[in-house]
Amino acid sequence: MMYSETTESKKFGKRECAKSIVLFFFNYAVFLGLILFFIFFNTLNAPEEDVSFGVYLRTNISTLGYLAASLFVLFVVIYFYYIFEDREFLATMKNIELIFCLLGVSLVVCYFFGVFFNVYARPSALLALLALLLLRRRDAILLNIVFALMMFSIDHFSNYNPGEAYATATDCYPVIAFSEGMIGIFVGSKVKTRLRSFLTGFAICIPVLIMASCIEYDKGSGIVWPLIYGLEGGVLSAVFFMALLPVFEVTFNCVTDYRLRELTDHDASLMRELREKAMGTFNHCIVVAHLAEACAIALNEDTALARAAAYYHDVGKLRQPEYFTENQSGYNPHNELSPELSVDIIRSHAKDGYDLIRSKRLPKILADVAVQHHGTMPIKYFYAKALKMSDGEVNIENFSYPGPKPQTKIAAIIMIADASEAISRTLPERTPEKVENAVRDIIEERMDLDQFDECDITMKDLTTIKETIVSCLTGVYHSRIQYPKLKIKRKNEEEEKKA
Repeated sequence: MMYSETTESKKFGKRECAKSIVLFFFNYAVFLGLILFFIFFNTLNAPEEDVSFGVYLRTNISTLGYLAASLFVLFVVIYFYYIFEDREFLATMKNIELIFCLLGVSLVVCYFFGVFFNVYARPSALLALLALLLLRRRDAILLNIVFALMMFSIDHFSNYNPGEAYATATDCYPVIAFSEGMIGIFVGSKVKTRLRSFLTGFAICIPVLIMASCIEYDKGSGIVWPLIYGLEGGVLSAVFFMALLPVFEVTFNCVTDYRLRELTDHDASLMRELREKAMGTFNHCIVVAHLAEACAIALNEDTALARAAAYYHDVGKLRQPEYFTENQSGYNPHNELSPELSVDIIRSHAKDGYDLIRSKRLPKILADVAVQHHGTMPIKYFYAKALKMSDGEVNIENFSYPGPKPQTKIAAIIMIADASEAISRTLPERTPEKVENAVRDIIEERMDLDQFDECDITMKDLTTIKETIVSCLTGVYHSRIQYPKLKIKRKNEEEEKKA
């Protein structure tokens, strides 16, 4: 899980730099407005009748200036972190909005839980859990620290007469929030199901339970309620995380393991349509997904992403399913078409798949694999047919896929798995030796045609892919014993004959 792509990567030039700075300043102004709202809300609930919003602002100018300055420094820290760690991330404005939406939502939720319930009841690990799934682990750690410091500044410099108990608890809040968030990050990174995500909440509450016990022990008011609130805060972190994650996934078109699993459900919209209109292609995608997932495990790649990419790599065939062999039942419409027209129909499925996936607002990385999984390979069947009809004077580029070539290791895996599954069905004997020779030929042909030049795949990776696919295919298409042609009669019939 450790990394989930958000949106497409762009080059970070001067224009993108200027736009990102403007967007950071805009969000800084929004956060200042949010803090002013917190102050206004505090003055409405102040015990003294003569305290108003205007009076508080006039009498606390220096304090508010410090709060604004500390907030600005934290924004600068976030910006320079991405400048040095992943500046392409800042080139997409939606990524920046994702960061500040995560921070803003977490601040609002935790602030009001502290006001209406208790400081210990705050779901302080909410931001860390969301950032872990929607961004990366390193990003989640940074934002967790920033959130703890922001919340600390807001507690101390926007509250009017907070009271001794509240002040004491907020003094320790940075440690509580940081600890809860870090536990959420390291425990949550191993979680693969929503039930385990909920159970993570019980691990998250450990720091606040320890801190609450130490702080409240000698106050004479009892520690039962602080401990209950602390347990509530940990569990609510997990509950709010599960509730808000789908909202962020859809709004910002993020890729997470949870969403990928939902997309590979056979009842997902495109999967159901593929099953109903192109059953042959659907079955082909299932086997390719099995191969791709095994290869991803062997190469330590994202298995959920490999499986989802394989499920969707051929959805472009939905446009004209009857023109693809696996969906035909005897009649082949290509027999009535010229090779040029046939090849246009066949190669268009890659671009059609890209357009269909994007039109459904599914993750772009799935669309990228759909358009890249054939690279610039020639469509040899129709190229050979055209050669026969034109005495050998044919431009092979007119009978090749337009590309682009695979840009990622996942796309390269899908390219090899797709061709391997298809050719394995044509083998009269699917012995391990025959399958291995076929897969080796597929990989060598694509290497000769420079199909892997634009992705970071190595010879060692290709060898691992070959061995994995051969092992899987010989398992999928294993031999069976010949069943005897013997008809077993029912017991009643035998008894009637004897009678």
